This record gives sequence, structure tokens and C-alpha cells, in this order.
Amino acid sequence: MKQKRNTLGIVITDGVGFRNFILSNFLKEAQKQFSKIIIFSGLPVSVYKGIDLSNCIIEELEDFKEPGKTWLFRKLKENAHLQLNKNGNYGIQDNLKTTYTTSTSRRGRLTRIIFKWANYFNSENWIGLYYNLQQKSFSNHPSTKKYRKLLNQYKPDFLFFTHQRPPYIAPLIYAAEKEKIRTSSFIFSWDNLASKGRMAGNFDYYLVWSDLMKAELIQFYSRILEDQIKVVGTPQFEPYVMPEYKSTKEQFHKRFDLDPELKTICFSCGDVSTSQNDPLYIECIARAIEKGEIGEELNFLVRTSPAEEPARFQYLIDKFPFIKWNFPKWILVREHHPEPWSQRVPTGEDITDLRMILEFSDLGINMCSTMSLDFMKFDKPVINPVFGNGINGLYNDQRFLNYAHYKRVVESNSVFIAKNGPELIQGINEALSEPGKRKIERQFMFDLQVGKTLEGTGRRIAKTLLDETN
Repeated sequence: MKQKRNTLGIVITDGVGFRNFILSNFLKEAQKQFSKIIIFSGLPVSVYKGIDLSNCIIEELEDFKEPGKTWLFRKLKENAHLQLNKNGNYGIQDNLKTTYTTSTSRRGRLTRIIFKWANYFNSENWIGLYYNLQQKSFSNHPSTKKYRKLLNQYKPDFLFFTHQRPPYIAPLIYAAEKEKIRTSSFIFSWDNLASKGRMAGNFDYYLVWSDLMKAELIQFYSRILEDQIKVVGTPQFEPYVMPEYKSTKEQFHKRFDLDPELKTICFSCGDVSTSQNDPLYIECIARAIEKGEIGEELNFLVRTSPAEEPARFQYLIDKFPFIKWNFPKWILVREHHPEPWSQRVPTGEDITDLRMILEFSDLGINMCSTMSLDFMKFDKPVINPVFGNGINGLYNDQRFLNYAHYKRVVESNSVFIAKNGPELIQGINEALSEPGKRKIERQFMFDLQVGKTLEGTGRRIAKTLLDETN
């Protein structure tokens, strides 16, 4: 008997979600599996221009302006989750430290009260109470009423959230609960469970990258049952095996004006909030190239973060004209949003650029970011420079080595850790002369984190959602 084809609701919260679920194979595969798809979009409808939207309807979600009472209960829920799981977890302890405030504003004072209260009242029962109070606080909010009306209008059989954390999706989760629509969420990133705050809400099912992430989900959310969790891989890396984003090495050299006779090293930046020392690392490498401290001539390519404008690197652009730059083609589509970074949307051209950088560079350098995994996918050596140690006046990025998700990378010996300039140059020379070193460790780490083959990821996720619907 032929399986019934149902209506799927997909919640796209931000530009990264657009990249992972619209510009990958996922949407195409979901269109084959479901008779109708409703895209509830936190991005303007205009960003979907050029996308095949057969059997799709797009509903643009309005910005949810969080009431003060909602903020209070959300913060209680998030802080209690961190307090509950802080023992033996450096990343969560650091998160608590960085979110503590000495501000004398009303919210600053409330935050300190929340810290004190949640230090004692943080069991799963208490977290459940805070969550229920959070939901009640926006139950009659105009956005919540609108979401219930939309869900009642389209009657999706299932609602899939492509990110589990943004606070502005909470009213939509609540609306789905009230309309008795089952939900699923994809765990957005590899560090979300081990170091970040509580999810925006509760879901019926959870899609995770790997068995490792499944174990983490059970560890940090003790009320989630094993059969609610599905291991599907991640669409984040699927474009790396899609023919439409494939390039040649010749195109790579031409695109970034590189000398085809030389090897290429790439430094990929984080945003200024967590990667403040990036300009220092770029300058360190550039000076070493000028002084001949690296064993051969090189192309030096820098890719800035798509989450910010590249203004902080302007002095480097002027000072070292031999550096080639890649400014990601992510377009800011909406200003005055509660989380402006979420409104930066990638182009297909940028995915092509990124893939050719990963595939044809000889070495990837970054400060402990997910880009380490991207380079590992193409079996490229990875260096993580972390010069700041908390006492030398630099931004303390060495602390990220102790975060649960990255401590695992360090202990695997899959990357070279450089804690000062000489070590960074040593690492570059080693990677260029012995590119196969750590090859087995890199493959192990990528497979551990991603869990499933990249080929067929979109189809796998769409089929999993269909199975959950039925």
C-alpha cells in the first residue's frame, strides 16, 4: 500500500539555516517526499528568489518582540540548565562566567538575582516550571495568536525546526503544541549541547549529527528518550559533494588571483565576538612570509567571517598587499532585527567559493571553529592558533581548548595547536612538508562528529521526517 504523502512545515530561522536546508539537497528531497511544504521563514520572502519552490508556500514570520516577563522566565530556564550541568564542564562554566553582569540596570540586577536563585533551584522539575511559565507569558501575545492562526490555516502534519535555540521560535513551538502538531528539531551545531544554554522549547523528536551528539543530548536532557532521537548527519557539509558547487583548481587560482605554481594556505576568520585575535594571527603569518621564515613561497588567502563586515581587517589589507581576501557573499536582508547576524543570507556563489577554498588550499588555519571540520572533510592539515592565555594581555582564546567539543579535537591530535608565533610558523612548515601527518586522526574526528556519509544527507533527513509524520 502506498504511503500517504503529507504536509510538512519547515521553520527557517536564519541565514545559516537557509544555507543548510535550502541550498543543500534537503528541500529538493523533501519536495519529493511530501505533497505540500509550508516554509515558515524568519527571513524575507525575497531571499527565496531563484529557488525551485514547487509545491511550496512561504509564510514570512514577523519579528517576535519578547515581553519582559518572557525574558525573565527564559533566562531562569537557561541559567538553571547551565547551573545543573556545570560540574566538570568547563564550557558551561565559562558560559556562566561570561553571561554574568555587574550592570546596575534593571535587567542587570535581575540577571544577578537569576544567577543566585538558579544556583539552588535548577533540577529538571524546576526547569520544567520555568518553561511552563515562559510559555504562559506569551500565550496571548499577538505573535502567538498569529502563529496559531497560520498553523490552523495550513494544518501541517509535522513541523520541522531547523534550529533548536533562537528564543524567537518559542511562540511557534507553543502554537504547535496547542494545535496538536508534532514537532522535530535539528541540533544546529556541534557545540550547542555541551556548552550552550537550554533549547527554546520541547520537541517530539530530535535530529542529531552523530551517535556522539545523541549521547550528549541524553546527557544534558535527561527527560528525552532514546527513541525520540534520530541520527541523520548534517546538511552543513552536503554542498561539498553536490556537483553544482564543484570547481576546478584552475578556477580557484583565477577566482582569487593566486599563483598556480605555489601552494596556498588559508586563514578563515571567526567573528569579533569570539575570535578577537584573528588580525594578530594574520599579521604573524604575513610577516613570516615577508621574512622568509616559511620554507617556500606561498599564496596567502584570508576568508573573513560572514557574520560581520571586514572593516577590522582594513589595516592589514593596506599593509600586506600580497594577501588575497575572500569576503563571503552573504547579504544582509533585514536590519533592526533582535539578532542582526541571523539576517545575513549566503549566496550559492559563496558556497562555490568556500568549497574551492577547502578543496584546493593546502592548509587551513582558524581559531577552533567548525571550519576545522570543513578542512578535514577535504583531508587538509589544520592549525588552530590560540595565543591568548588570560595573563598576557591578549583575548583569552586558549580557554576554548577546554570546551568539551573542542577538547575532544585537541586530544585526538587531529589538529596542530599553536600557542605563540614560533609554534604557528613551525606548524605551517610541518603541514606543508608533511601533509599526510595526522591523516588518520583527521578522518576519525570528522567521522566521529558527522556520523553519516555526506552523500544522501538531504534525502536521509527528509525520509526521517516522513517516517516521524506517519
